[in-house]
Amino acid sequence: MANNKTQCFKCNKEKITYSCEGCLKRFCLIHLTEHQQILNEELNHIINDYDQFKQRINEQKQNPQNHSLIKQINQWESNSIEKIQQKAQNCREILIQSSQTFINVIEKKFKDLSEQIKQIHKENEFNEINLHYLRNQLIELTEELNNPSNISIQQDSQSFISEISIIMSKKSKCNKWKQNAITVAGGSGCGQKSNQLNNPIGISVDEKKNISVADCHNDCIVEWKCNANEGQIIAGGNGKGNRMDQLNFPTDMIVDQQNHSIIIADSVNRRVIRWFNQNQQILIENIDCCRLATDKNRFLYVSDYKKNEVRRWKIGECNEGIVVAGANGKGDRVNQLDCPNFIFVDEDQSVYVSDRNNHRVVKWRKDAKEGRVVAGGNGQGRNLNQLSYPSGVIVDHFGQIYVADCMNDRVVRWCEGKQEGEMVVGGNGEGNQLNQLKHPCSLSFDDEGNLYVADTGNHRIEKFEIIA
Repeated sequence: MANNKTQCFKCNKEKITYSCEGCLKRFCLIHLTEHQQILNEELNHIINDYDQFKQRINEQKQNPQNHSLIKQINQWESNSIEKIQQKAQNCREILIQSSQTFINVIEKKFKDLSEQIKQIHKENEFNEINLHYLRNQLIELTEELNNPSNISIQQDSQSFISEISIIMSKKSKCNKWKQNAITVAGGSGCGQKSNQLNNPIGISVDEKKNISVADCHNDCIVEWKCNANEGQIIAGGNGKGNRMDQLNFPTDMIVDQQNHSIIIADSVNRRVIRWFNQNQQILIENIDCCRLATDKNRFLYVSDYKKNEVRRWKIGECNEGIVVAGANGKGDRVNQLDCPNFIFVDEDQSVYVSDRNNHRVVKWRKDAKEGRVVAGGNGQGRNLNQLSYPSGVIVDHFGQIYVADCMNDRVVRWCEGKQEGEMVVGGNGEGNQLNQLKHPCSLSFDDEGNLYVADTGNHRIEKFEIIA
């Protein structure tokens, strides 16, 4: 008989053996059965683990309040309430004690006044002067009682309760766009006709995909309805000038949907003006305004290209504003700017500035004394770690920074902390083909994530449709 026996992995004896496809070891029939039983037991353990995991999911679905972080929030709430209650009780005790002392003083003054009245009445010698004096004394006492000047409440802006917030890490989503654009405004050459634009710089896209354009050299703001073949002037359009109903080289605008007005950087007229129907109001004057932005609290931000700074204003208040970036002279240090251009303000009130002549984008956190370079900053050039006179800047919910790299005729995306950016659209040389740009300025997204570019040198607005 032929010898077809091999060594069993388990008993190490020469027997007829069978191979296990999983571990590739050979077992005799007895130990193969034993091996299979071990595998069955492991499978049962895994099934049991799966059942326990399913039970945990059901428990968390039924009892979301048992989340460990919920317990931390509850503990913070309890501690904060205790601090508030203790502070409130201390204030009550101080107020009661102070009020009692105050009442005692008033009561003493009133007794003294009463004694004077009794004395005058007893002697029966008085005239109008005495009556006038007594009446005024009572009025003064009444005012002092109703409006005690020595008692007030002051609220400290620095909270004595530690802040709490939920932090959720964001995983960046690298969207992509079709490389051939759709022209959605202009594109019929440079001119003043209703289907033309002349050096469009600032753009804004609303929830209905209507596009507002700062038509710079036509000295007006134009609105192009979604899918329209021509635009309609909504501000300016009365010739170049400095009258209230005129604009001169408008470079940017904010369409305020809440009160149906338009805030405009009227550049050559050195003013920021609000246009409401046919009524105008100067918000800020004597400013070399370049670009505008607002934050969630409706503060207005303006870049000043001559003072090399960005200031924040509360709309409606007449003051000099608050410096939020720059204002340390022209230069390339991290606390300086050189011809600040477009600006973007995120949810944390950090200000992103296109530092045009420094070929970089700088981020200034709220109340910071200096900025941090988040795009470019490696000199002027076409490499992916460089920019050339950057213009429009916009930041998405993942913190990704999109820059209109003006003289490189492209839009690039930078992730904060990265050493270089990546191409988004354009970058195919200066030109007027649908995959080309010429000196792009402003950027905007609609609610679907489509990218709009003010293709300034081609006098058109391009829409790049999102594909991923």
